Amino acid sequence: MLMTVQDFETAARMRIDPVHADFIAGGAGDEITVRANEEAFRRLRLLPRVLRGSAERALDISVLGSRARTPVLLSPTAFHKLVDEEGEAATARAAAAAGAIMIVSMASTVAVEDIAAAAREAGEHGDPPPLWFQLYIQPDLGFTEALVRRATDAGCAALVVTVDSPVRGAHERDLRNGFLDLPPGLRCEHMVDPREGGRVHPIAMSPVISWEHIDWLRGTTSLPILLKGALHPEDARLAVRHGVDGLLLSNHGGRQLDTVPATVELLPEIAAAVAGRIPIVLDGGVRRGTDVVKALALGACAVGIGRPVMWALAAGGEKGVRRLLELFREELDHALALCGASGVRGLPPDLVRAPAWGPASAHTEREGGA
Repeated sequence: MLMTVQDFETAARMRIDPVHADFIAGGAGDEITVRANEEAFRRLRLLPRVLRGSAERALDISVLGSRARTPVLLSPTAFHKLVDEEGEAATARAAAAAGAIMIVSMASTVAVEDIAAAAREAGEHGDPPPLWFQLYIQPDLGFTEALVRRATDAGCAALVVTVDSPVRGAHERDLRNGFLDLPPGLRCEHMVDPREGGRVHPIAMSPVISWEHIDWLRGTTSLPILLKGALHPEDARLAVRHGVDGLLLSNHGGRQLDTVPATVELLPEIAAAVAGRIPIVLDGGVRRGTDVVKALALGACAVGIGRPVMWALAAGGEKGVRRLLELFREELDHALALCGASGVRGLPPDLVRAPAWGPASAHTEREGGA
């Protein structure tokens, strides 16, 4: 019976190519940050309140105009067809059925139009699917703008711009396994360039991308823009000054620069830096409902999960992802009840204790994010 994220990973490894399993699990360098993301949550402790009198917990959220029935988002992950023949379409149906926001990866093996159609098919009463689109700004700004229009036309409600990848991370597992490209028959559907007769471009990581490109993007779209991968408090403050609408606090799951801190360790400082002016979503190491509670109490309005989604898709396709999201919802509701909380909004920072520094640092009250 699949009862934990570890159960999904174990089941997935029995079904898929070990090389692809390594691609999902692996990170950069010695994978210190990969391990740190989960270990940091384990070090944090919850200090519950009692006699709070709430029969039910409110789990719904609203982030930048997107409403969801759960604060657990699906972070952008590449190449879903590596583990399931329906790929991102199956993931989208599961997310829509759960009422969870799915961030569509630019490196999807299913086109955003088909992902949106799958989500509409599974959504309740034909409601528009809560989809966001993850973007690497390409040196070819014309291609980038066309891709933004494409995501907008498909119904995506926000752009998540990855900014921690001036170059690709060094994935030693993939190098040892010789996993350097997608198998025949699979491609990054969003990198097909109609201007060149359908040529498939590689995703370009460019060290020249700067704040000027964020300003350019802000001028080309009315969609909310979140930055994914800004870890330094000063960059968080700069994001606010440049008109960014939100942050996805992420270290790319440890897949870019190894030895950077776990995201949950950085969360109180980032929350203080933005001072409630923009919402923060956190990903990296979220494996339990108690992890969700800790992140929300420390300043996030929602969390994202990446590798768990891939393991669930590999283990059971659409049904596997639905079960995973149900599991997170059940664990979150249970943890909130035991913490004496009536829902996911307004959780106080003193709910969380860390052995090294006692009560969590207070963060400024957030607005518009939860």
